[in-house]
Amino acid sequence: MTRYRQCRLSLWPMTTATPSASRREHKWARKTGLIDDPYAWLLEQKDPEVLSYLGQENDFADAWFVQHNSNVEAIFEEIKTRVKEDDETFPVLHNGWWYSSRTLTGQAYALHARGATLETASQELLLDENLEAAGHSYFSLSAFEVSYSNRLLAWSSDTDGGEKYTLRVRNLDTGTDLDDIVPNTTWGGVAWSRDDNWLFYVVPDDAMRPWQVWRHRLGTPASSDLLVFEETDERFFVGIGSTRSGKWITIESSSKTSSETWLIDASAVETDPVCVAPRRNNVEYQVDHWGDSFAILTNLDAQDFCVMLADESTPGQWRNFITHTPGERITGFDCFENHAILQRWQKGQQVLAVVDRDGTLSDIHITKEPHEAELDVNPDWASTSVRLSYQSLTTPATVATYDISSTTLTTLKRTEVLEVDLSCYVSERVWATSDDGTRIPVDYVRHRDTPLDGSAPALVYVYGAYEISTPPWFSIARLSLLDRGWIWALAHPRGGGEMGRQWYENGKLLNKKNTFIDTIACATHLADTAVCDGTKIVIRGGSAGGLAVGACITMNPERFSGAIAEVPFVDVTNTMCDPSLPLTVTEWEEWGDPRE
Repeated sequence: MTRYRQCRLSLWPMTTATPSASRREHKWARKTGLIDDPYAWLLEQKDPEVLSYLGQENDFADAWFVQHNSNVEAIFEEIKTRVKEDDETFPVLHNGWWYSSRTLTGQAYALHARGATLETASQELLLDENLEAAGHSYFSLSAFEVSYSNRLLAWSSDTDGGEKYTLRVRNLDTGTDLDDIVPNTTWGGVAWSRDDNWLFYVVPDDAMRPWQVWRHRLGTPASSDLLVFEETDERFFVGIGSTRSGKWITIESSSKTSSETWLIDASAVETDPVCVAPRRNNVEYQVDHWGDSFAILTNLDAQDFCVMLADESTPGQWRNFITHTPGERITGFDCFENHAILQRWQKGQQVLAVVDRDGTLSDIHITKEPHEAELDVNPDWASTSVRLSYQSLTTPATVATYDISSTTLTTLKRTEVLEVDLSCYVSERVWATSDDGTRIPVDYVRHRDTPLDGSAPALVYVYGAYEISTPPWFSIARLSLLDRGWIWALAHPRGGGEMGRQWYENGKLLNKKNTFIDTIACATHLADTAVCDGTKIVIRGGSAGGLAVGACITMNPERFSGAIAEVPFVDVTNTMCDPSLPLTVTEWEEWGDPRE
């Protein structure tokens, strides 16, 4: 008997009384009238009764896991044996240097290095996160940007979990940090001037919204830094970066439904930013530099986006380049010296294509099974090859290079999975039919010995919000579930972006219910086609996906035998009615403003 058969596992029953929050009368006064909310008392986080109830929930969870501690420990140890702790990224070429990062057994954080050749890419240590984290209970690295001269490194870190990052500059010749220290920056990016004298960064407002861009001159105190850009509209977030060509610094200000880009000449940074095109309601655009032109990815008169070009001297005058195709969402257009890479979704699958200057597209073929495919780190402007990453439900994360002239794909590195025969797992895409006849893609993976006879338990994962597309991904931990006879499925309901912008529009605001109906349809399809046992389906999702979990088990409790809701966003109405909460204002375009 194989290990797979010995380890089959079924849904465990609860043997401890389940806590239940009491219902108490409370009414919210809304413009639409009085609204009953019997659980409003739980908003009082310091109320002793609230704390008591939370304690009961924690005790209940602890008691449940204690009953199954042997299973938990066995699975944990199994996962550990499959993970290779020592790991190193495949080096990437940037401005004449090869850069790499690695993690070592027993160390919590990465080491970042470089070398003059591919073989020596780990020779010169630039930053050891473990040393920087020493003495702190928390450490997170954000900015890591080498200057154009290769002599300076701008890096930022958060050492208390507050998401405010302290920006520093390291002399890479000496390995020591300069006196330049800028506190309270955010994750909105940094950008160097061409002469190494200036550094741009982003700061947050009181609600932690990135809203200002500042310019720091090296060798001067942060108190003398200059404000370059400020976004007063609370719906918009600000980010900064540099074009791959190195010629331009870009400032992007984006809301959920519109955006605006400003340009600064990286060789003349004391000039005022130039707006590419003033923001318009429901018009988004992103700008990249392509030789003597700008490439603009936009949804102007193109719901699923198109690519337009503009001369450097007149960035606001756009002309057609790659036309819009309904249902095929273009998500990226990255420019190199002699080509560009188009990223788009076709029929729920990510596709990469090389684009010539004349607009000719050549798809990059990777694998036939449903998979994730994205550009990897490609900082080299003059590169004649493209580095990409891909993975699937059965293929670990893989970094490969695609030679444009020969059209060959070469694997550079694949995440190593120890003591596992990956050929034992198979994946497939099927299509469920929702209540209104819409076909919904759902991907699933199983151990090849798991029969498709309606006997297997299944876990269905869902997100379906913010137009976030969720491609299939590989998970070492998931293998332990598959080895025990489970089916793992990934639903792609409306509200995500896998099938185009209209797919998203049909799953937001007053159409949000479609997300939940679609997810239930996916679970039902798996049961009806004997992929799994319809009485043993668990649903899982986090944040906005947790909302889908809560809605699905409320709308159709008989469909699901278990639910895992991770930090679920399930009190949407109350949250959207309180603009004092962080991010509420920016979320109105996704969920609506119930006060109106």
